[in-house]
Amino acid sequence: MQPIILNECENQAKHKRTSVQILFAEGAKTLKVKLLACTPESELVCARAMRACRTRQSADELRLSREEVARLIRNAKKLGHLSVLEHACFTFSIYGISRACSHQLVRHRMASFSQQSHRAVAMTSSDIVVPPSIQQNAGSLKVFKKSVNASFKAFDELKKSGIRLEDARYVLPNAVTTNLTVTMNARELLHFFSLRMASSAQWEIRELARKMLQEVRKVAPVMFEHIE
Repeated sequence: MQPIILNECENQAKHKRTSVQILFAEGAKTLKVKLLACTPESELVCARAMRACRTRQSADELRLSREEVARLIRNAKKLGHLSVLEHACFTFSIYGISRACSHQLVRHRMASFSQQSHRAVAMTSSDIVVPPSIQQNAGSLKVFKKSVNASFKAFDELKKSGIRLEDARYVLPNAVTTNLTVTMNARELLHFFSLRMASSAQWEIRELARKMLQEVRKVAPVMFEHIE
């Protein structure tokens, strides 16, 4: 079962929120990843950098075939000459991950992050990620809903009492969603994938890594081949 995001039923929206309704309908929102931009001809750039280390020619003078580019990229990875992969950068739009997931993501320090501000954006009970293990257990789901309801009730009461959004948000759960723009170079992405696609990785960031890998393979298939 795919993780879902909590949503309120349409008729509930007409009245004061009293509980969180969970929609298991097909098409429920899940995390989305889109590659916004990348270094043009990223594999060629890195291959030229690799070749320029062992020739009198400068990188801009080198003319490489597609086969030579693939060979140089594979050699760089095989030999551990990974600094040449830092010349390629990739920028992603990430939508709908939980704060629990984003806390893991931003630990990867060799990256640039721009994150949705919950000081400026008021979250609602429709902005909650439910882990699959909780979805599949009726008793646990009941406990989860009760906790989410309590958190948002306190959040609403604090705002109504005049507490600023930046302070009222302290009562919100880690399950609240967030959006980020993330830039990593290819070397850091390979490191990220090695950690976050492992079977021991937490389910949500593993799914995030899988979607990011799908995106970069569209533009740099050799650089990111043989990653499972």
